[in-house]
Amino acid sequence: MIVRTPLRPANPTISIIVPTRNEAKNLEVILPQLPDVHEVILVDGNSVDGTVEAARRVLPGIKIVQQTRTGKGNALACGFEAATGDIIVMFDADGSADPAEIPAFVETLVRGADVAKGSRFRRGGGSEDLTLFRSGGNLGLNLICNILLGTKYSDLCYGYNAFWRDVLPAIDLLDSSLPAPVGGGMLWGDGFEIETILTCRFAQAELRVVEVPSFEKNRIHGESNLNAISDGIRVLKTIFDEKRRDNSAYAAATASASAPERELIGAVTAPIRIQSDRELA
Repeated sequence: MIVRTPLRPANPTISIIVPTRNEAKNLEVILPQLPDVHEVILVDGNSVDGTVEAARRVLPGIKIVQQTRTGKGNALACGFEAATGDIIVMFDADGSADPAEIPAFVETLVRGADVAKGSRFRRGGGSEDLTLFRSGGNLGLNLICNILLGTKYSDLCYGYNAFWRDVLPAIDLLDSSLPAPVGGGMLWGDGFEIETILTCRFAQAELRVVEVPSFEKNRIHGESNLNAISDGIRVLKTIFDEKRRDNSAYAAATASASAPERELIGAVTAPIRIQSDRELA
């Protein structure tokens, strides 16, 4: 599916979405560093360490949203639904994302991209946190994703992204009002797999994705919940699930179309090419 977007403003308003759970100490450091934007939305997952109070203290104008289920994916979906800016920036609360990079993401979008995707592997990017083992795993997952989806991503598993809010319908995330599973657990898409889902759906919607060099810092306080092996398996499962979803959507569209429409569908499903920010100059 190709998304036809309207004319977009040259001076867009920006919504920064910050999903949190027990990140009070980190927020005291990073929130004051954020640029002055239309709105900063903190989506809280029932924190018990004073996260919301700390956010309001250091950034009085911050907008607080309580997530409706559990998991980072649900938190982001709640933030996306609450956003009113032209551009949405996904920003982690642990201090790993550099607020000074936000203008580069926004500039990339204003210059023609639908999605500005951070990459630690573009020239100028890097990481203080990425181990050799995780880097190798990321490379392998990138290769699988690029082969299956016909993309050229350099950093599949990085969640520092920005995009125009008008592409949200094409991404088709779970509605935040859906109830949580009976007996516990999470709906698919509510967990850390959200970042891979977004990356896959950017490609499936044939959005213009431009990678932006980004440097990942170490978490400031606390311990990460990521696990290289289990999360790698989750990412791999997500890639195959999203490929099946894309195949099913294509088959349904083809089956319901007339002959001329089928020819058109076939003509517009060529793989997208991931460009670097330099190529937009």
